[in-house]
Amino acid sequence: MSSSNAVFYADAYHPIQAGSIDGTDILPHDNAVYRAVLCSSAGLYDPLGDPKVIGDPYCTVFVGRLSRLTEEETLRKAMNKYGRVKNLRLVRDIVTGASRGYAFVEFETEREMRRAYEDAHHSFIDDCEVIVDYYRQHLMPGWIPRRLGGGLGGKKESGQLRFGGRERPFRAPLRPIPYDDLKRLGIPPPPEGRYMTRFQVPSPPRRRRSHSTEDSPIRHRRSRDKEEASRTRHRRSAERDDSLREHSRHREHSRQNKRRSTSRDYSH
Repeated sequence: MSSSNAVFYADAYHPIQAGSIDGTDILPHDNAVYRAVLCSSAGLYDPLGDPKVIGDPYCTVFVGRLSRLTEEETLRKAMNKYGRVKNLRLVRDIVTGASRGYAFVEFETEREMRRAYEDAHHSFIDDCEVIVDYYRQHLMPGWIPRRLGGGLGGKKESGQLRFGGRERPFRAPLRPIPYDDLKRLGIPPPPEGRYMTRFQVPSPPRRRRSHSTEDSPIRHRRSRDKEEASRTRHRRSAERDDSLREHSRHREHSRQNKRRSTSRDYSH
């Protein structure tokens, strides 16, 4: 793999790293990154604090670069090609009501979401080439949104490019990696020897399967059956012990009666 095609993607978000083309910067390179660092370190952003956010994040995709003229019904029709749309939220300006050019689409299943994630990326809706990503606000640790100086991607004209995401992955570093400084800042170092190519699609996070009996009716039923079987074994064991004790008492009583009978015979 040539160094020009070797890339890697961020699993967690760090504002300083996101502002670095190869993921090795240790200082903010613009005021927006500095603002994002302050928000992150002071805990000023709560990814779960938006009351408008509903639904399952593992079944939700972000759709960006939409035409400002695209309406909900058009977007729903386009997304229905990849699966059953459960909920759709086209983000609008709170004052004017105009579209802000991005939306969140929740599908019925995680499989349908992954299909949209893979196939809808760089598709066209109302003559605009859209980008599709997973729901980083809830699924990417440390996430800071664009309005606070974070985010990912961006256009060169803005002067605030952010790397590590699907559109702009980190490039494999060509300079020495400052491991000690990255560790001090809590920035994961580049995965040397495990780079991907630009043609590989990074997989979105998968739901962690809980071993709780509450997350699956089948698992709940199996656990209930095991508990019932265990109770049955304990009950049978207790009954068997009681029977053995009763049998032992009966034998001892018989021996005592036999000894008394023998003693009376000798006395006569």
